[in-house]
Amino acid sequence: MPIITELNNLTLPELQVYAGYSEPQLLHWYEPEPGVFLAESPKVIERALNAGYEPMSLLMERRDITGEAAGIISRCGNIPLFTGDTETIVSLTGFKLIRGALCAMRRKKLPSPEEICAGKRRIAVLENVVNPTNIGAIFRSAAALGMDAVLLTSHCCDPLYRRASRVSMGTVFQVPWTYMKQPLADSRYLKSLNFSTAAMALKDDTVNIDYPALMNEERLAVILGTEGDGLAQETIANADYTVCIPMCHGVDSLNVAAASAVAFWQLGNRETDISPLRK
Repeated sequence: MPIITELNNLTLPELQVYAGYSEPQLLHWYEPEPGVFLAESPKVIERALNAGYEPMSLLMERRDITGEAAGIISRCGNIPLFTGDTETIVSLTGFKLIRGALCAMRRKKLPSPEEICAGKRRIAVLENVVNPTNIGAIFRSAAALGMDAVLLTSHCCDPLYRRASRVSMGTVFQVPWTYMKQPLADSRYLKSLNFSTAAMALKDDTVNIDYPALMNEERLAVILGTEGDGLAQETIANADYTVCIPMCHGVDSLNVAAASAVAFWQLGNRETDISPLRK
């Protein structure tokens, strides 16, 4: 069982992971080895543990030790568990914990795109999506609506940032993902992985999302772009399809997270086994 310590001294070196460093700094904690991330809420922590991530320490309110977080505590072994009242924890972290639990965890080495795309039929590809709330929502839709994996360009927000993983409800630990080194404007790369490409954008030759040839593609990469500007023109020009979601009342587009849910529902892999997501 974890070793419980009351938060009487907020300057302990072990607490700096929760207070002294930004998330980009935690990412590089053990550089060149994978770094650290913070998982927030019992559900997110549980899904990270299920995916084999290693817990380093826990931080939670006293009432949660025997409450909603009790199940994850029993799985974490002899790691430090720091606890105190709400005010003390807020003074340490700078924010109020969602459902009262935070866990510092070791990152894993990311797989290659070739590894996560092998045998997959439907993948999402995100170009420069920087908002962690949008990243989390996209992953939750990808998990629920039949996307087999997610590829991100290098400027996308890290899916393991605290807000992104929390908004995703921990599905960032269930959907395979990694970063691409190649720019999306180079359409040859996704084609080398044997995917046809569908860019979600507006263009003169845009097809509707229920276009029969699109839906019948054996292997399809659904590409979504950054907030505001959308996809780069080169990415759109090099895609096999440019795809739109029909709109009403003069609205020209949806937020990228909302658009992802519609696109994944229409184009997702209906053969994907979603039963693990109910655990």
